[in-house]
Amino acid sequence: MIAGPKVTEMSMVGRRVRGSLLQSLGRSILSGEFRPGELLPGEVSHAADLAVSRGVYREAVQALIAKGLVESRPKTGTRVLPRQRWNMLDPEVLAWAFAGTPDMRLLRSLFELREAIEPFAACLAAERRSDEDLAAMDQALIDMDRLTLATEEGQAADRRFHEMILTASDNDALTALGSGIAAGVEWSTRFKQRKRALPRDPVPEHRLVYDAIAASDPELARARMQMLVRNALADTWFGMGGTVGR
Repeated sequence: MIAGPKVTEMSMVGRRVRGSLLQSLGRSILSGEFRPGELLPGEVSHAADLAVSRGVYREAVQALIAKGLVESRPKTGTRVLPRQRWNMLDPEVLAWAFAGTPDMRLLRSLFELREAIEPFAACLAAERRSDEDLAAMDQALIDMDRLTLATEEGQAADRRFHEMILTASDNDALTALGSGIAAGVEWSTRFKQRKRALPRDPVPEHRLVYDAIAASDPELARARMQMLVRNALADTWFGMGGTVGR
């Protein structure tokens, strides 16, 4: 009767250990401690140094392989792959990047991607959104306004808003980008508030995008989303104590 709970508890501990190890290795790669082309320490010695079993270490490496961060070959070892192979839209990879101070290249890349994708998604959403999509966006805006973007709950609401616009585009390819784009929004919002408060309240700009989508005005939705993304970039540079470099 007690074997089941014990097994469950052991598996939960195992998952926590694997998750902690994966996070540690991922952060080490994203921070540059292990650079592209470098080999990770050998499995036996590294597992011993980290006080984990070789099986747990292998599972963590397999997760890194799935995210495009490393490759593992017999007799060669586990090597960090070139940066262009990394799945930078994987929410975990973004979290590891923002655990420290992300480099300018990553921030620039994220905002360039957002400016390319989100205005077009807002345009399509204005043409294709359902009443349910609008209700979800509206609730996210209400939560953002009530909780503020200074809180994790408010940042999560911001993430939902952007993800819902991609969903409302009714485009499978754009929807597939939803979790990555939304994670980029959330982590960049957290990052730009580390050193100083936001210079302004961006919620009204989000409401303007919503209003254009609700009014079924594709070009207005596109223009307003483009302005929102550009102002978010300016806020990020402000949070870093710099100015926008476009």
